[in-house]
Amino acid sequence: MNTPAAPNHAHELDRLARRRAAARMGWYLHAVVFLAVNALLATLSLSSGRHWAIYPAMGWGLGLLIHGLVIWLVLGGGGLQQRLVAQERERLRQEHGR
Repeated sequence: MNTPAAPNHAHELDRLARRRAAARMGWYLHAVVFLAVNALLATLSLSSGRHWAIYPAMGWGLGLLIHGLVIWLVLGGGGLQQRLVAQERERLRQEHGR
């Protein structure tokens, strides 16, 4: 993720905060879709008498884990989008003495 080394005014801080918050919201959406689809697959798997749903869940789960590591380790923090934007704005202000 390319970010300016030291955003120097409120507009840049707001833009960066919104971009980081959007990245986190993307992960939340990814996790919700993962849970919904894999619950459906598990139901189908159990009704067929075979336990095949574990394989797509493990593969996709690995992708979700990697996505989460990138988002949470690189960006840090959490919450709903408006709360995320506010938190990022405050964090950036503290980092850059504003």
